[in-house]
Amino acid sequence: MIRERLYLFDTTLRDGQQTPGVDFSVDDKIAIAKMLDAFGIDYVEGGYPGANPTDTAFFARKRTEKAKFVAFGMTKRVGVSASNDPGIAALLQAKSDAVCYVAKSWDYHVRVALGCTEDENLDAIRASVEAARDAGKEAMVDCEHFFDGYKANPAYALACARTAHDAGARWVVLCDTNGGTQPSEVRAIVEAVVAAGIPGARLGIHAHDDTGQAVANSLAAVEAGVRQVQGTLNGIGERCGNANLVTIIPTLVLKPAFAERFETGIDAEALAGISRLSRAFDELLNRAPEAQAPYVGSSAFATKAGIHASALAKEPKTYEHVPPESVGNRRRVMVSDQGGKANFVAELKRRGVDVPRDDGRLDALIAVVKEREAEGYAYEGADASFELLARKMLHTVPDFFRVTSFRCMVERRFDANGNLKTVSEAIVKVLVDGEERMSVAEGHGPVNALDIALRKDLGRYQAEIADLALVDYKVRILNGGTEAITRVLIESHDATGARWWTVGVSDNIIDASFQALMDSIVYKLMKNREMAGLVAAE
Repeated sequence: MIRERLYLFDTTLRDGQQTPGVDFSVDDKIAIAKMLDAFGIDYVEGGYPGANPTDTAFFARKRTEKAKFVAFGMTKRVGVSASNDPGIAALLQAKSDAVCYVAKSWDYHVRVALGCTEDENLDAIRASVEAARDAGKEAMVDCEHFFDGYKANPAYALACARTAHDAGARWVVLCDTNGGTQPSEVRAIVEAVVAAGIPGARLGIHAHDDTGQAVANSLAAVEAGVRQVQGTLNGIGERCGNANLVTIIPTLVLKPAFAERFETGIDAEALAGISRLSRAFDELLNRAPEAQAPYVGSSAFATKAGIHASALAKEPKTYEHVPPESVGNRRRVMVSDQGGKANFVAELKRRGVDVPRDDGRLDALIAVVKEREAEGYAYEGADASFELLARKMLHTVPDFFRVTSFRCMVERRFDANGNLKTVSEAIVKVLVDGEERMSVAEGHGPVNALDIALRKDLGRYQAEIADLALVDYKVRILNGGTEAITRVLIESHDATGARWWTVGVSDNIIDASFQALMDSIVYKLMKNREMAGLVAAE
């Protein structure tokens, strides 16, 4: 049986950025785009070039290798030709493969929001699509408020979609912008659009989660004919969020109702990395992963002792709708010390480390990781630290240097001019090649001072870390009170463009930061010697 192709469109970097409290930097966007590209997403929508400095800088270069890189923007303004519209110019000049226009498809919005005639709106859609095609870019149109528009005025909503299609848009995307449409309505309206002459192979769905049904609406649209599905990582987005691709993708790939009819660009090997992708993204956002998230949550395959656990021990299918390993997750039952071993073997293999399942060091590693996770470490978002821990326990990490002690002082005082100043000073003693060296440094805060001091004198390794730079620093408090346990996540990169994440946990924020800093330097030295897998620097 020939399966139809479904295309996955990620709008995390555009629609997801409209989430309250989320504000991606250019470096954040680069990292996320690489994650999505490596995972196998077909389209990565990067943002709105020309609308703000971050997105403009992000679109100065093409940020994907396999996925199509998409720029988002408005159709041309009424009264201005496409060739003279500065917004259109910014879209066409962006280093993107495709342009996605947002267009009004609800006559109410055309009158109230745009203040133009219905025909003028149709002309704007047509001219904008033609401009993108003439520039050699794939064109697509998000028909904003399509379902509300269709329920209010079916003829005009269809006219907007048909105009985009006839002008040559590769995709006409039906948007449930307010997120209030029900699955039965989505199915019926999509079927009506297909019956009106727009083939499903040219249709997409963009659903919001205001009634908690964005995933259901997306799947209903697929069943009714659409062949592109839009969403975000972990369902982020404005208000209640967007359709969650982390839930949709395993459903499309694993559930026979979809898997027997459709194929995606996500193979079984890639799907096994979706839990890691989800958790790494949460770490980048500096938020705790949702334990009960479908497929990828830490509780998704967790079962307490009792009849469920007993049945699982006999046959996992009794209480698991899919194998947890298929999505990179693991079963959590208190009946075996073997749980999770396959995951560790697979993760180590991805890093070029082959360890037999019966190797005692593997059992020791699993025990240490579980113990550290209980303390607050989160290795899903700190691959470099995980790899270093694994290699240390497998005795494959050279003894580059050893910190014998460190001290950090923060002094707040008035200077000679009477201005209040805060000064941070760090002292680090480090043993290199049997010689103890002491470095002192001042910095903008204690972490910066420690970073400078640690890297100030590493002997023969000094030149190797000259291009090492700290990109981001995130702190999460794991419990309340001034005695709280703190997790610090540090992102680093070097001149090769590789990026990696390290983690430290302590009841002292400085100590946690120093752990992550040391791991970053050691990983850099390992990487320089091709002794570490670049999977940690994806």
